[in-house]
Amino acid sequence: MLKQIEGSKAVAESVALCRPEVICAYPISPQTHIVEALGKMVKAEELTPCEFINVESEFAAMSVAIGSSAAGARSYTATASQGLLFMAEAVYNASGLGLPIVMTVANRAIGAPINIWNDHSDALSQRDSGWLQLFAENNQEAVDLHIQAFRLGEELSMPVMVCMDGFILTHAFEQVDIPTQEQVDAYLPTFDPRQVLDPAEPISIGAMVGPEAFMEVRYLAHAKQLQALEMIPELAKEFKDVFGRNSCGLVQTYCADDAETMIVAMGSVLGTIKDVVDEMRADGHKIGVLGITSYRPFPLQQVREALSNCKRYLVLEKSLAVGLGGILATDVRMAVSGTGLNGYTTVAGLGGRPIHKASLHKLFREVENESLDKVGFLDLDWDAVNKQLERERRIRHSGPIAENILHDKGIASAAKFG
Repeated sequence: MLKQIEGSKAVAESVALCRPEVICAYPISPQTHIVEALGKMVKAEELTPCEFINVESEFAAMSVAIGSSAAGARSYTATASQGLLFMAEAVYNASGLGLPIVMTVANRAIGAPINIWNDHSDALSQRDSGWLQLFAENNQEAVDLHIQAFRLGEELSMPVMVCMDGFILTHAFEQVDIPTQEQVDAYLPTFDPRQVLDPAEPISIGAMVGPEAFMEVRYLAHAKQLQALEMIPELAKEFKDVFGRNSCGLVQTYCADDAETMIVAMGSVLGTIKDVVDEMRADGHKIGVLGITSYRPFPLQQVREALSNCKRYLVLEKSLAVGLGGILATDVRMAVSGTGLNGYTTVAGLGGRPIHKASLHKLFREVENESLDKVGFLDLDWDAVNKQLERERRIRHSGPIAENILHDKGIASAAKFG
């Protein structure tokens, strides 16, 4: 059914159609509308049988999800930003125990300084936690990916993060095709856990593992990620058969067949990139797009194949490996290792910084001319950066960086130095 609906509400309806039995979450922007909507459904008995558990923290939310999943209940939660960091220990526990929890991450920057707007720092901080990570370009994909996430996680007995850009998607109203209950039931079987705590057959879960077995346990988590590389395209094809629309798979290409320059990205910025590519194509530029849906597992082969015919590529990413440069770019570089392909990284949109089409037009032309630095920053205010660096050279007690930058920009008057 087509609806003009907020992204968070669309995701809540999608999750409800998957018949979760336990939902636990702690409110943190910008994911709060999702669990609020689910809580209302449970209270109104529109989602039964399901227990909505109010918890005192994000750590508790993941801990409850671990307990309920281990007991055999289909379990769901959601978080963002510092909330994901607060539950990090339990995030690793969930994957280490092989529990098929589904969690929405409404991507948001990590402080300090505190920032509630979108970038990918939160999810990418957990990229090695053992969770599958799927990134949505738009709200339709967010709806579809949640349904596939339950199926994927339960087939492999692994937890799955569905990542959607905070505010840009969670609070945006778009036309979304919400599936019927019959469609979801046809695609997603009743939960049959591979492992379950049963008082009739008591076992231990989460026992200490020493050097004699820990490496094997960790390798098996890696092996399951590799299995997911094969399963994700299969489940996407089956999704299309049931729901009648193309699904996400591992990667998606756009205008790539004859592209000499390829732009690689994840999440909602792909929509803006495609608009710019359309405009540049109209002017004769041979440029295309590679969108990454599955970040973990990372589809090395598919990325290599998608970039095999171009002359150069640019990774545009909303995250920063401090002291190195790009996070996504590092994985892309591994995928094309040995090909001699010329690659560039541009960090953009940190902390919700707008990514304007005019800036992308200029950037993409510079990529075509191969006149970029290997690692760059889109629309960075170099005057403000250099002023702060000069301040620190002149004054030892130069004060807090964030407040100084705000003062220099005329936004705040808290800074008193330099």
